[in-house]
Amino acid sequence: MKLALVHDWLNQIGGAEDVLEHLTRLYPGAPVYTSMYAPDLMPDAYRAWDIRPTWMDRLPGIHRHHQRYLPFYPPAFGRLDLSAYDVVLSNKSGFCHGVRTGPDTTHICYCLAPTRYIWGLKSYLDRENFGFGVRAAAWLVARLYRGWDYAAAQRVDHFVAISTEIQQRIRRYYGRESTIIYPPVEAARFSPSGTVEDYFLVVSRLIPYKRIDLAVRACTQLDLPLLVAGKGRDRERLEALAGPTVQFLGYVPDEDLPDLFARCRAFIFPGLEDFGIAPVQAQAAGRPVIAFKGGGALDTVIPGQTGSFFEEPTVDSLVHALRLFDASGYDPAAIRAHAMQFDSSVFEQQITAAVQQAWETTQTGQQGKDRRTVL
Repeated sequence: MKLALVHDWLNQIGGAEDVLEHLTRLYPGAPVYTSMYAPDLMPDAYRAWDIRPTWMDRLPGIHRHHQRYLPFYPPAFGRLDLSAYDVVLSNKSGFCHGVRTGPDTTHICYCLAPTRYIWGLKSYLDRENFGFGVRAAAWLVARLYRGWDYAAAQRVDHFVAISTEIQQRIRRYYGRESTIIYPPVEAARFSPSGTVEDYFLVVSRLIPYKRIDLAVRACTQLDLPLLVAGKGRDRERLEALAGPTVQFLGYVPDEDLPDLFARCRAFIFPGLEDFGIAPVQAQAAGRPVIAFKGGGALDTVIPGQTGSFFEEPTVDSLVHALRLFDASGYDPAAIRAHAMQFDSSVFEQQITAAVQQAWETTQTGQQGKDRRTVL
């Protein structure tokens, strides 16, 4: 089976790159096609991969300001012909599902999200401090490319969604059905601690759409101790909102996270996320999660067993949830057992089985000319 991986861009580390790293381990030697690649901004391990960027890689300043080139991604991926491969596995939140494949190629799209800049533009712009010119240009591009994005989705043979939320969006925007395979979480790295301390915890990039401001303001209002781990451009604004009980830790090394999670009273997850890896890590460490009731948290948090929800994305709603929260009502062992269903070993087993099944189905011709089915 000759397989190629496709990824939107490689100039930053996040959940999409976590998935890609697992895929490259599952399919060593498979080329990674992407719009552009900034090796100085990525881990050294990436340099051992066979990374093949498009012509966009030569555009000035794209490595650090890839959003400015939004209109160029559809034609770049749309002209990328991967018909020489048996299987194309695209790891998509942007436009990379638009690559061209032939009748003998099976294209499986692991969909992190339908293209946010096209279908969720208003909520994205509302959280970012863009000027009028950028906002107007973004709306124009969104209107121009919705048709392209929809047509590209119709060329995909099989969609796999990362959560129930994303499955619903795939159906709504693309008119396609999908199966769900949760993204990989290194849950086995985490375990409960014999000591739980008096602090709530946030671990996140500090950017506006993560809504860390809700946790900062709610804990400030209630004089509750909150540790905020992570860095990002929103830190200065968040520090201005914080009272004396809120402490910003900055970047926390990966090896220090298990202990930080395991000792907190509870993990606060205030944003609306497509999935959300950090809440699963907290649960793998045996700690309950207080999450906004929406997005991927609906798949990973069980109210009353592994955490609780707050109903509205407001400070008052989170304050109400914090007042009701009682850490003694949760069993760390049961919380961890729940989290283990999201472990990376489960992802690896499920995604490789899905790829093999899709390829074998194409090989035997059981679906005829139309291979667009649910795995």
